[in-house]
Amino acid sequence: MLNQKVKILIVEDDPDMAELICDLIEAEGWIPVTAVSAESAQERLQHETVQLVLVDHNLPGLSGRAFAQRLRAQTDVGIVMVTAAGSATDRVLGLETAADDYVVKPFEPNELTARIKAVLRRTHPQLRHDRESEREQTPTALRLGEWAVDLAQRRAVCLADPTKTLTAAEFALLEILAETPNTPVSRAQILDRMGADSDRFVDRNVDVLVLRLRRKIERNPDLPSHIQTRRGKGYVLHTDDAGSLP
Repeated sequence: MLNQKVKILIVEDDPDMAELICDLIEAEGWIPVTAVSAESAQERLQHETVQLVLVDHNLPGLSGRAFAQRLRAQTDVGIVMVTAAGSATDRVLGLETAADDYVVKPFEPNELTARIKAVLRRTHPQLRHDRESEREQTPTALRLGEWAVDLAQRRAVCLADPTKTLTAAEFALLEILAETPNTPVSRAQILDRMGADSDRFVDRNVDVLVLRLRRKIERNPDLPSHIQTRRGKGYVLHTDDAGSLP
């Protein structure tokens, strides 16, 4: 599975919830595959190879729990139960029968993605090596308008005004976006990469940090050309030709 995209099967009969989860999956750079029932999910799995299955507890026809049990008897693929049934009994039963983890609706987006990542790390440890390889291919020299950025040396210089500087947090955000240029990075990904594991740093903080960075590197922060917003997906970095620092 090295160098392959992570593919996740979403078994959810609520179209709005399925769309929300698909957006979260795509924002992480993963590929969503959808099914509205356990029966249709079984058909999809005959033609698709997935690394993880998100399955709703209450499905029409065969229940999510029964489907997870059947799936576990056939494969060791990661399974996360997503359900509105939030009692301790249901959670324990779901985990004991088949699931690797359990998320209760309504959930925070970064909670769901964090649990998916945790299961993927346990079930597919080689994925960590894939991410390391991706980072090795990240360009180390960037040009953003008047700014020249050297990620290897952790330096950013404004060629028009060398007195301008980036704060540690602003540079960290730039590094995160630069890992996958031209690809949206979600707020949840940014929070996760910045080690935001408490309520002190939330989505709104990401927006404020992006605004601060735009004011420094964009010619017109109201019409940004380098750090753009992708509705429902996050932020994407567009660079000019790479340039070395003076």
